[in-house]
Amino acid sequence: MGWLVWSLLVGWLAQRLPPAALERDTWLTARRPWPETTQGYERRLGIRRWKSLLPDAGDALPGGVRKNSLMRRDAGTLQRLVAETRRAELVHLALWPFWMLTALWLPPLGVWISLSFATAFNLPCLWLQRYNRLRLAPVLRALRQRHATEG
Repeated sequence: MGWLVWSLLVGWLAQRLPPAALERDTWLTARRPWPETTQGYERRLGIRRWKSLLPDAGDALPGGVRKNSLMRRDAGTLQRLVAETRRAELVHLALWPFWMLTALWLPPLGVWISLSFATAFNLPCLWLQRYNRLRLAPVLRALRQRHATEG
């Protein structure tokens, strides 16, 4: 029950983030100091094999947006998709630490199970959001460059 309540609260708060808060990466969502590439996610994690198995809960709460509804080739829509991947990444970063709170009422084995649950259900989602932003960055750059040369 705690996980459900925490998930709904975090999701509700994330829906209220102003669009400006998601326009740019923060220290939480920025590229890591180690090489982070789409090829790395594909080779090391096999992300292409399992990414379609993850649910898109972007519209689970009123006012939310499913990321697959933003799959058009115009810069505005793709920028919104990038912002939604940031929102999703922040949600999963905020959900994961809830396992620590379970130490208040669960025995040690229960806390370890909670940690395993938190990691298994949030880490793949975090990887997918980062992977998608890495894939979208060159597409957005090309669209902006084309727009700049045409305009």
